[in-house]
Amino acid sequence: MSLVRRALPEDAAEVLRLRQVMIDDLPGGDASTAWHTEALPSLRERLGEADGDFAAFVVDHPDRPGALAALVVGTVDYRIGKAGNPRGLAGYVFSVATDPGARRRGYARACMDELLAWFRERGAGQVMLTASPAAEPLYTSLGFVPKPDPTMMLRL
Repeated sequence: MSLVRRALPEDAAEVLRLRQVMIDDLPGGDASTAWHTEALPSLRERLGEADGDFAAFVVDHPDRPGALAALVVGTVDYRIGKAGNPRGLAGYVFSVATDPGARRRGYARACMDELLAWFRERGAGQVMLTASPAAEPLYTSLGFVPKPDPTMMLRL
């Protein structure tokens, strides 16, 4: 039996907690948690959509009932097709986090395996993510390769 399961609406607060763990580990991460209250209702709604373009996979914490040990979250987006992805469906992994007390047990890898299978089921022709230096070995072992894409962002 797999340790990994699809996150449910009742997991929303724990999903936000682990997302904050990831944010706190990023260079320049914002430690503020005030946004959690506003994010919670929409996250609960998205976690309740079993057939949508959003999925979160989790592992329950083995030592803390009601807590999560690991999390991965991704979406499938449509972009105009191109060589190598003519249907234009692309997966994007945007949250991977493991509780500090549950690291080095293979939970993130197990969650990533489930998310990648979910992307394949939906017909995604490629999957993108941004990797921290600490996570690069995991993603490389899963087949991800660095891309010289000059990403830019505008906050609205």
